[in-house]
Amino acid sequence: MSEVTLHEARAAASLRLERGLVALGIVALVAAPFLIYPIFVMKMLCFALFACAFNLLLGYTGLLSFGHAAFFGGAAYFCAYAVKAWGWPPEAGILLGTACAALMGLAVGFLAIRRQGIYFAMITLAMAQMFYFFCVQAPFTEGEDGIQGVARGTLLGIVDLNVPMNMYFFVLAVFLLGIFAIWRIVNSPFGMILRSIRENENRAISLGYSVGRYKLAAFVMSAALAGLAGALKAIVFQFATLTDVTWQMSGEVILMTLLGGIGTMVGPVVGAGLVVALENTLATSGFPVTIATGAIFMICVLIFRRGIVGEVYARWLAPD
Repeated sequence: MSEVTLHEARAAASLRLERGLVALGIVALVAAPFLIYPIFVMKMLCFALFACAFNLLLGYTGLLSFGHAAFFGGAAYFCAYAVKAWGWPPEAGILLGTACAALMGLAVGFLAIRRQGIYFAMITLAMAQMFYFFCVQAPFTEGEDGIQGVARGTLLGIVDLNVPMNMYFFVLAVFLLGIFAIWRIVNSPFGMILRSIRENENRAISLGYSVGRYKLAAFVMSAALAGLAGALKAIVFQFATLTDVTWQMSGEVILMTLLGGIGTMVGPVVGAGLVVALENTLATSGFPVTIATGAIFMICVLIFRRGIVGEVYARWLAPD
């Protein structure tokens, strides 16, 4: 079999595998609230969307950010404040949080993309820590208490989100919409250019692409989608706290993405589900959650070097 034919066969098999996993996942998510505690699944969906947004930057653009918690938690704060203090409906609060996260991404990305590698990562971390200290001292965030008692309200004035099933299917719809947006970005000509930047930035520059603009655009899109996840989480749990903007949250989303497999659509979802499940299972056991997640991360690095889903892809599609 020629190399071109083998490549085409692998691509077709990869597409079939991914479509099968997506179809299976959607069916499982529709049935999940009838079998599992809905709040747990909603938490998993929020973090899965967060991880997929981060993967858009790391997996498809090759930029490692240590400050994505600023967009996730910042959007949660803005959304929670708008809904509680201004009486906005939930959909307006979520849109505001997403827009604010995009603006924050524009400001941070404008500075960070001027550097590469570890310097880029350190700039994002420094900016995220500045935002964290802002949230500690800003009056509207209510300090360490956070913004609590956020009303879920009524979606479009029709659907009562205080009903658990209504809230769940709203979260599921937003999650699927966010994943579809990421899929369209990745599989567009814009996404192809992002991959070329990840593989060989100098060659992309030599071809005439304005690499800085593409990086900034990817950063803003990733920040906006992370903000969408954070704002959605604020409505689900009806509060926004400092936990969402700490550097540990940035590390957690990196862990989720690496566990699942960077550069894959399904990987971050699997990684987020694994981490959230571990946290909920071990929360009442007395066993340190960080030790358990760290041990599992070490095992996955040793056994699944491409991540869980990445390794499945590689082994399933390996040529005979």
